[in-house]
Amino acid sequence: MVPFVAGVHDAWRRYFRGVAVSILVALAAAFLSEHYDAPAMLLAILIGLALHFLSDDPRTTAGLDFASRNLLRAGVALLGLRISAALIGDLGFGLILLVIAAVAATVAFGLLSSRLFGQDARFGTLTGGAVAICGASAAMAIAAVLGRSRSEEAEREMAFVVIGVTMLSTIAMILYPILADLLGLSDLATGIFLGATIHDVAQVAGAGFSVSPAAGETAVFVKLIRVSMLAPVVLLTALAFSGSRATGPSSPVLFPGFLAVFIVLAGINSLIGFPPVVGQLAGVLSQWLLLTAIAAVGVKTSLASIFRVGRRAIGLLVAETLFLAGLALSALMLLHPAGS
Repeated sequence: MVPFVAGVHDAWRRYFRGVAVSILVALAAAFLSEHYDAPAMLLAILIGLALHFLSDDPRTTAGLDFASRNLLRAGVALLGLRISAALIGDLGFGLILLVIAAVAATVAFGLLSSRLFGQDARFGTLTGGAVAICGASAAMAIAAVLGRSRSEEAEREMAFVVIGVTMLSTIAMILYPILADLLGLSDLATGIFLGATIHDVAQVAGAGFSVSPAAGETAVFVKLIRVSMLAPVVLLTALAFSGSRATGPSSPVLFPGFLAVFIVLAGINSLIGFPPVVGQLAGVLSQWLLLTAIAAVGVKTSLASIFRVGRRAIGLLVAETLFLAGLALSALMLLHPAGS
């Protein structure tokens, strides 16, 4: 019992300050998001960037590392409670295939286009997966298995992608409903379009319910199917990059533990189901864990290092976003002609 207490005390001393800083940044971001209707993820990373000087303090280093890695993985794992076979089945086989094809095509587009924008395959996979699946959450999950040789490089790229996809998602939330109206899409088709193309869940809901309740419900439903693609994409990413360099302490794990938990939770939810209150609590906890993790990443990242990623990297993100939107619209115009 005494060694256990000593271990807890040691962990408290090592991690408390860094984790506390991350939590405070997350709370500030959530407060500002609620009062000024701005994306919480974006605010958390921007506030964190302003506090980068704290990362040089040895008293906060271990806690920031713990928050940016362990809390991130826990938050992603809990997303499995939002997925079930019934949810997927309710959409219909054709629409599920369309969503899967759009996700796969966008990830492939990012991978193949990365060289044209002066980036490597890892960065193309990171941006393509973030755009294709669920924005910031996907970026954080994919970055965890890419296996960059330098952790600061991985965190810089993740911070850049989180900022980029969140800003693009906010722009899409405003512009895509207007575009759908101009094209004469029905509420059903509009909901499918918004759910299949906007990066973050919150912006999907905002855009969909601004059109109609039916469009909003459909949009969120389709979006959750994209979220369900997180597990296979992360697994394939880990497999693809596992042998690309010699193994080391930051090499990607072939089957990450947080991904296994994600799949197990989704499987249990599909077979026996969890009470709705459990799913709601898990969703809230996951959101806070991810917000705290991205706050820690922001504190650990310098603004100057993000600017070094370059304008061509921004171009890649924009190109992937436009590719996904064009692909979804083309399919919808064929399947759901204007007004149908």
